[in-house]
Parts: sequence; C-alpha cells; structure tokens
Amino acid sequence: MAQIPCGASESSVDSNFTIPALKALRRILRASELGNRQLATTTGLTPSQLLVLQEIGERGEVTPTELSAALQFSQATITNIVDRLESAGLVTRQRGERDKRRIHLATTEGGDRTIELAPDLLQARFASNFAALPDWEQAMIVASLGRLADILGVARSDAAPLLDSGAIDRQPAN
Repeated sequence: MAQIPCGASESSVDSNFTIPALKALRRILRASELGNRQLATTTGLTPSQLLVLQEIGERGEVTPTELSAALQFSQATITNIVDRLESAGLVTRQRGERDKRRIHLATTEGGDRTIELAPDLLQARFASNFAALPDWEQAMIVASLGRLADILGVARSDAAPLLDSGAIDRQPAN
C-alpha cells in the first residue's frame, strides 16, 4: 500500500491521477468537437451521416438492413439518417426489381463529391493507429475504456462505433 506523503491528504494523492485522466478525456472530447465542426463546415453532415454515406459509397448499392448490420446502428437510426441524406440529394432509394419490398440505396454524384471532400473522421485515424498497436495493448485500452464508461455510469447499449458525443441521428450544427 502506498504511503501518503506528510501533509498530503488522500484526495490530493488521488488528484495525481485524476487530473491527468480528466485532461486526457478533455483532449479527446475537444478533438471530437473540432472534427465534427470541421466536417459540418466542409460537408454539412454529422459524423454518423458521413459514415452512412461512405458505407453506401463503398458498397455501390446496399439495403438498409445490410447497412444497419455493417455499421451496428439500429434500423430506425439508419432510416432516419438515410431520410436526411436523401433529402440533401446525396443518396437515392430504389425498389428492388425482383423483390419490390426490398429497398436499395446508392450514392448520387453529389454524394460521391461529398465523400471526396470530407475530412477524415477522428475514428478513421483512431482505427488505423489502434490497429497498429500490439494485441495486448489494444486489449488493455479496450478494458480501460470499458471501465471508464462504467465509472462514468454510461449504459453499454447506448453506444455506436463512432467517436461522436451527440445523438447519432441528429441534424448537423449550423
């Protein structure tokens, strides 16, 4: 057990780790906020909207169900985001030729241009840098982040694989 230096309280010892942890969290939140603002300025989209648009663009044509599974977003969230992308003229919906009940999504020329213009999402940088870490370090970070979410009282079902603090299907900030 660590000894508390003379004249120091237990709470000041805790702050030796608490303050750097809070500063690191603040840097992450700030990076997310700045990235979101840059994305909104460049494209008029939120990170989740761009992620959906990119996934549609990469696949060429995809159903909402396939999109929901690939991105781990709920079907309702995908529908809401696709509604907004379609209203903006970035994607189209088309009924299947064989099965009229199936809807197929594709990007428009405007959607393709938006994908090209969009800055890298913070999560893309995270994913490539995280993948370069050894497995043990990745496991340690995942365990630490999970524990941090527990400490903060964040529900496990409340998250999508997206570095963004707002509602997934919100309108972009103006």
